[in-house]
Amino acid sequence: MNETNQPGAKDNKAGDAGEVGSAEFGNRINPRSPGDALRPERVPPPPPRSQQARHPVVIIMNFAMTILVVGVLGAVGLFFFGKLRFEQASHFGQARTVSIERGKSLREIAEELHERGLISSKWIFIAGVRANQMQDDLKSGDYLIAPHSSMRDIMNAMVSGKAILYSVSIPEGLTSQQIVDRLNADPGLVGEIKEVPPEGSLLPDTYRFSRGDSRQNIIDRMLRERDRVMTAIWTSRDKDLPMKTQAELVTLASIVEKETGMADERSRVAAVFINRLRSNMRLQSDPTVIYGIYGGAGLPSGTPIRRSDLDAVNDYNTYKINGLPKGPIANPGKASLAAVANPSRTKDLYFVADGTGGHAFAESYADHRKNVARYRKWVAEQKAKGDAAAAEQSAGPGDAVDEGDAPDDSADAAPVPTPKP
Repeated sequence: MNETNQPGAKDNKAGDAGEVGSAEFGNRINPRSPGDALRPERVPPPPPRSQQARHPVVIIMNFAMTILVVGVLGAVGLFFFGKLRFEQASHFGQARTVSIERGKSLREIAEELHERGLISSKWIFIAGVRANQMQDDLKSGDYLIAPHSSMRDIMNAMVSGKAILYSVSIPEGLTSQQIVDRLNADPGLVGEIKEVPPEGSLLPDTYRFSRGDSRQNIIDRMLRERDRVMTAIWTSRDKDLPMKTQAELVTLASIVEKETGMADERSRVAAVFINRLRSNMRLQSDPTVIYGIYGGAGLPSGTPIRRSDLDAVNDYNTYKINGLPKGPIANPGKASLAAVANPSRTKDLYFVADGTGGHAFAESYADHRKNVARYRKWVAEQKAKGDAAAAEQSAGPGDAVDEGDAPDDSADAAPVPTPKP
């Protein structure tokens, strides 16, 4: 009996050993008691790490890869956040102006915009401009920023250069020095003018500019415009003019410009001087006398032309020289240039102020003396009324109305015929 039971006992021991062994490797065991049922199962140990995984280089590479992934994800998130802010409408509800001075850096522009409350972050603006590669395309000037403009809208406005435009008006008949003085006095312009341009080389007009534009740039534009206009006028000129060069035409146009401000008189005044040139008569124009004495500075306010001025000897006094003066005495406008290029077809040789802002014209010296007498009567009446300013209108060729030491009949002196050269 004992021998027959021993194998069974061995089997039970082997079974117990199998159950214990299975429990050691995490296999579920059949509990033999309530205590065994409450005992937790044992987790199998992790497989041993290879020598390669524990190598320092591998550890560093894994760490770097983790940092890279986190950095890329962060950069992508930051990019989309910045892009959203860059294109997001602002909160200001009224249009605002901002002045961007020439030469400012991108950072300085961003700081200016931020200080004015136009952008919420100068760093996002800088990053957005650089991301669009527009940092070198922002233009100076005064900009009107529309309500709720985004940073992109502001950038686009500055790239387009659509700034608030200002203007400077240059009247016809100013000398080059007077034009330079006017530009120097304009606070919206910057920089110095290199040199006073030659007389007659600038085209009077209204020129628009952005704040911070240079004075020299305005001068350069006036030079180009004068050349462009003069080329067109010279091409369409009357072919039998006594002026054979553009310079001569500009010179006579400058005299016409100074003699009359009446648009409908320019071509007739031009005809008087051209008829005189053809008849070898001296031009006897008071503005040439003034320029010969005072140059580009012009006649001081309240200063009359005297007899001694008419006798002054210089290259501009057309009471003393034959033909045209040495050069232009001012910068004529388009209308005066066109009037000289295509003058009226008249036989007029004289004109004198008529007291209304215009002139009375005459073909003969006898008729001219009558016009002068009427003008002097009007002057006397104005002086009697105390209107000295109205009595100081300029007369025409040979008709300077002198005050001071000039004799009473100085205005009546007949023009002196001159021989042909």
